[in-house]
Amino acid sequence: MKTLRLILGDQLNENHSWFKNVDKDVTYIMAEMRQETDYVKHHIQKVVAFFLAMRNFSETIKSKGHQCIYLKISDNNNPQNLKEIIKHYIEETTATNFEYQLPDEYRLDQQLQSICQNLDCNYKAVETEHFYTTRFELKNFFSGKKQLIMESFYRMMRKKHHILTTGNQPEGGKWNYDHSNRKKWKGQPTIPTSKDFHNNVQHLISEINESGAQTFGRIDPTNFNWPFSRKEALAVLDYFCENLLEHFGDFQDALHTNEKFLFHSRLSFAMNSKIISPKEVIDSVIAYYHDHTDTIHISQVEGFVRQILGWREYMRGIYWKEMPTYSKVNELNNTNSLPDFFWTGKTKMNCLHHAIEQSLDEAYAHHIQRLMITGNFALLNMTDPDQVDAWYLGIYIDAIEWVEITNTRGMSQFADGGIVATKPYVSSANYINKMSNYCSSCHYSHTKKLGDKACPFNALYWNFLDEKRAHFKDNNRMAMMMSLLNKKSAEELEALKKRANAIIEKPDLY
Repeated sequence: MKTLRLILGDQLNENHSWFKNVDKDVTYIMAEMRQETDYVKHHIQKVVAFFLAMRNFSETIKSKGHQCIYLKISDNNNPQNLKEIIKHYIEETTATNFEYQLPDEYRLDQQLQSICQNLDCNYKAVETEHFYTTRFELKNFFSGKKQLIMESFYRMMRKKHHILTTGNQPEGGKWNYDHSNRKKWKGQPTIPTSKDFHNNVQHLISEINESGAQTFGRIDPTNFNWPFSRKEALAVLDYFCENLLEHFGDFQDALHTNEKFLFHSRLSFAMNSKIISPKEVIDSVIAYYHDHTDTIHISQVEGFVRQILGWREYMRGIYWKEMPTYSKVNELNNTNSLPDFFWTGKTKMNCLHHAIEQSLDEAYAHHIQRLMITGNFALLNMTDPDQVDAWYLGIYIDAIEWVEITNTRGMSQFADGGIVATKPYVSSANYINKMSNYCSSCHYSHTKKLGDKACPFNALYWNFLDEKRAHFKDNNRMAMMMSLLNKKSAEELEALKKRANAIIEKPDLY
């Protein structure tokens, strides 16, 4: 009885139970596919990272005695889509069983179910053994409750998995140190040089280009610096604990023109491709903290744990609870186009220029750059959430739909009408100036609301609130902002809206 097992590009878990024993009757199939490079236009570093990690994973399991067929993007015999690959290699290996790990993207889940229904052999889907939660654990947890609240889910997860708890109480006396995690970085403390790898990927880039796959963004072919193997990912984890954890929580929301990564771990790609698991990341961080309580405060650690155990698992649960309708929700009825400068970084708005240039250079921006700079502008511009989704899904190395769309369409664009966030995350220039040094060297003045030198965020902010009055009239968390809006004179509001509409009409002039 021979079995063919499929491994997708974000299922690179060496510790999966599939690999505990070597079975000569089991063959693994992995494939780089135009199906996956083409469903959205991706950053070149994202494609390189996944293919590099997949190739490394294939060689790793082969070295342990497993049989693995691997199709490169450039192989002439590569059908470039799942349906034909599965059909062909079931026949070639004379497999009587086909098995796959449950995909984390809805489109692939549907595609594999459809493929399996037409197979002439037995088939089975198994868990990826990666997340703390099952697909529908969040849905079941909130069953019968009126509102989804991440904090209650997060506390349940802490208790269930005994993470930073003493009995049923939070270690340190508080569940959440979010108010301690909002400091502006002003050059101190010093940020250590990042953990670098300098991988040469010129040959892989050539293969991708020759395949016809269309990409964007920038890459240094002799200095690819993302961890693509388990060894490298664990080295990044160790580096984070030893050098960055001590100040992570304090500055996790900070923004600065001279620092792309600040105290962030850069582990998101390794986790989202399942090279390392969230449990081993959290366990390592907490173990290091417990050995260094004299220098590391619990607020630094809790802020990191909350992003993984709380937010990451929460977003995945929302994804499986709400799909497929979630991918089409547009509660604010936004239809404007994403400005061209999102693809070039060419704008006089310094915050957007830096956040987008960094994204094009690194295929990465941290969560506040995504939420309060690019996402904030896209929402104030009243951009079609489909276009926003496509940009975020394509540009970031760690973007897989389950985590991208919930953060973008939900948290960032409020297109879901409040499923993820209780209010839209929009701000004028005040917040950007508070958390960054972007405004100090900007063409525009963050204090001015009107005039050629006024920061576009200011007029856009008040215009957005005015345009969406009907959506926010019953939202208690927006009451203060709507009250301030109502206090503006008709003349001032008209002037703000006039400037905002000029920006929305031709955003690339700004």
